[in-house]
Amino acid sequence: MQNMDYAYFRSVADFVKNVIKDEPEVGIILGSGLKKLASRITEKIVVDYKDIPGFLESTVESHEGKLVFGRLGNKKVICMSGRFHHYEGYPFTVLTIPVRLFKLLGVKKTIVTNAAGAVNTEYNVGDIMIIKDHLKLTGASPLEGDNIEEFGPRFFDTTDMYTKELREIALNCTEGSPLTFREGVYMYFTGPQFETPAEIRAARILGADAVGMSTVPEVIVANHCGIKVFGVSVITDLGVEGKIVEVTHEEVQKAADAAQPKMTEIMRELINRA
Repeated sequence: MQNMDYAYFRSVADFVKNVIKDEPEVGIILGSGLKKLASRITEKIVVDYKDIPGFLESTVESHEGKLVFGRLGNKKVICMSGRFHHYEGYPFTVLTIPVRLFKLLGVKKTIVTNAAGAVNTEYNVGDIMIIKDHLKLTGASPLEGDNIEEFGPRFFDTTDMYTKELREIALNCTEGSPLTFREGVYMYFTGPQFETPAEIRAARILGADAVGMSTVPEVIVANHCGIKVFGVSVITDLGVEGKIVEVTHEEVQKAADAAQPKMTEIMRELINRA
């Protein structure tokens, strides 16, 4: 991959701008937890990741690998149906590409979704966790190396990384929902292997409520770019004493699919109000 300077990101954005010919207000990154939200977008323009020069390709079977522009409710949105992970072989710095694309397209707010495993003993499969903070103890950062000042400063504040204002709007949108909503801390593991029992215990001791293999690199980049973030996890498996079961990717996807119809309506309402 060529040198990822500002001109590189600008060229990716210019290609996408030429296709969509408009400016999105909200960016959405869909993981395993809420991928069907993309089907609710109207007036859509769809671009395969592989057709965008300088972009990446998703290698996870359950991730579609498409960029979708259109309208969701009363907002113009740009949606990544399928995301990228460090475990696919991408260096952390390369994971900056999608969010920096959002920034250059004019996005002011971004929604990130994922499927996660609970380590909080009160959580159950099917719960929805609104992310209020995260833990990342891996040494590497998506922002390591030379800083690109056009996106943000070298050192920046992270006290409101998961924007409180958006979390409050989302909680208001959940009134009357049959789903169980919680606010919690998401802990990032690189994967692709699921966490060991010892790692689960450690995560709980450190204050995590759920664990997963995505989201955090993207959120760090969004914060650096000055983009407000709302993050949400669908709890698809449990790492809790007395509840621990062997987990497969297929089981995670099945649990996420079950929560999607009602979550899609809530997310649509959040986008309308945000």
